[in-house]
Amino acid sequence: MSYYNAYFDRLASHLNDVDTADLDQVAELLVETQRRARKVIVVGNGGSAAISSHLSLDLVKAAGIRAINFNEASLLTCFGNDYGYEHWVAKAIGFYGDPGDLAILISSSGQSQNMINGALAAKAQGLRIVTFSGFRAENPLRGLGDINIWADSQSYNLVEMTHQVWLLSIIDKLIDEKGAGR
Repeated sequence: MSYYNAYFDRLASHLNDVDTADLDQVAELLVETQRRARKVIVVGNGGSAAISSHLSLDLVKAAGIRAINFNEASLLTCFGNDYGYEHWVAKAIGFYGDPGDLAILISSSGQSQNMINGALAAKAQGLRIVTFSGFRAENPLRGLGDINIWADSQSYNLVEMTHQVWLLSIIDKLIDEKGAGR
């Protein structure tokens, strides 16, 4: 078996290692957030920030659900400079979040202090929270959400690709259901 076949088999194993009921619950939270005229806030670092951008755009454009992400360079550098990098997500949620909104926090390691502080701020502000993490099963972010979805891998790329496929599969489910007249 080639390196790539073995790699793709590992990725497929991670993709299939999810409780799909959890993905359905995320989809239901997204629809509920839309129904209540609230918004979705999606945040991540590095590759997870790219995933958050992709997800928020697909939520708006393809699924018709109002969403934002915090990947504006001036926001990141201003809040990081003024409040400290570990607090910028919490501060952004404080400024942009409203009770009843949904925060989706993505962290491969689940140990990024800015995501942990963001989850705590979102909870204190009355937002629903979904976390996507990986690496250690007992990572600190994993216990802070209403729904916590975890990828069992120590590889950043495998965790990030797994998160992206899981999240975009939720979008495709919402699109399919919308087309079916739901």
